[in-house]
Amino acid sequence: MITPGNPVPDFEALSTGDKTVKLSGYRGKYLMLYFYPKDNTPGCTQEGQSFRDNIEKFIALNAIILGVSRDSVRVHEGFKCKQEFPFDLLSDPDEKLCQLFDVIKMKNMYGKQVRGIERSTFLIDPEGLLVREWRKVKVKSHCEEVLQTLYELTSN
Repeated sequence: MITPGNPVPDFEALSTGDKTVKLSGYRGKYLMLYFYPKDNTPGCTQEGQSFRDNIEKFIALNAIILGVSRDSVRVHEGFKCKQEFPFDLLSDPDEKLCQLFDVIKMKNMYGKQVRGIERSTFLIDPEGLLVREWRKVKVKSHCEEVLQTLYELTSN
């Protein structure tokens, strides 16, 4: 498991836009990696829309956004297109990224215990260090929390 203040191991994942994304490809920029349970669900849609609607603020702060779930690239493509997300979505069907960031948890769904992604966000600095993590994210105020952290980091 990765903890704040430590380097994030380089990883590779399939992405929308028919790309293979590597963490090392984002050196020199902040990378906000947000994990969410499932495409086309209300909370995940709202979270992505919030990041979409604030994309210019992230760009101004030298930050790239990438979303991650276990959905396939094909499903991601439809979700990204429908919601007009200006950022890529990574597919993690084998849960390698989910395990690296320790976001797979047992959750209650309709009275049953199921394994699923705990909504979480990780902010990686331009040198590849994890500088901040948010777990058990509440969608409503989350985008502003991340932006506030970026403002603080970039104003020093």
